[in-house]
Parts: sequence; C-alpha cells; structure tokens
Amino acid sequence: MPRPARIICVGNRHSPGDDLGPRVHALLAGSRLPGGVELVDGGLCGLDLLRVIEGAGRAVFVDAVAGFARPGEVVTLHREDVAALTEGVWGHDAGLPYLFHLLPRVCDGEVPEVLLIGAEGPAETAMVAAVAARALAEAVRP
Repeated sequence: MPRPARIICVGNRHSPGDDLGPRVHALLAGSRLPGGVELVDGGLCGLDLLRVIEGAGRAVFVDAVAGFARPGEVVTLHREDVAALTEGVWGHDAGLPYLFHLLPRVCDGEVPEVLLIGAEGPAETAMVAAVAARALAEAVRP
C-alpha cells in the first residue's frame, strides 16, 4: 500500500504575517483533495509534528518564510536546505529548521521526502491560492 502524501500547514492564524499556513489549510479543507493526499492542521505543534511526518511518502509543509524571495513570490525549499538554517540554534523555539534537522535522527522507519512551500509578505487571497496550488502539485508529484 502506498504511503500517503501529507500537506502540513503550520503557523498562527491569529498573527498576521504568520497566518499563511492556516489560511492555506482553510482553503484546501474546503476542496476535494486528490486520492492519497492528507491535509494536516499543524498549527503551532512544533516537534509534535514528528509523528505526522512518520509514515508519509512525502511531507509538504506550508508556512510563511522570510529572506528567501520577493514579497508575494512562492518558494519551494528542500528539507536539507531548511535544516541547514539551524546553525547552532537548538531548542524547541528554533522552528521548522530544528524539526527538519532532527528528523533523520528520530524518525521511525524511512524518512520521507520533506519540502517547505512558502511565500513572503501578507497572506493575500491570490498568494494563498498560489501556495495551495504549489503544495498540491508537490504532494501528487511522482
């Protein structure tokens, strides 16, 4: 049986600038997802998301980013590139870089492919739709 692809939306819905993930989750939750794709509201779960990643064939995270692109531009980052951002920052408040860095050390079984889809700037409707479309495309990519 193939392992599911999981789209994991993270962020704080009550904090403008950190609400991209929750807004993408709300958009996707109201639509029909392709077979084999699961949607997860990761909120502010941090390291608790390790159990959501395990068992996935691919984990596509959605979150706001800073310093990777021009405002409004959608970016795709690989786990290794995000994990490299830890550079000595260790602890629960280190966010996705810390989670992605720990993953190969603590994951039970095979480590799935992990991507981060993000965008910079306010989560305007068009940006939310573009990020959602990219996350879906990555989740179903062969």
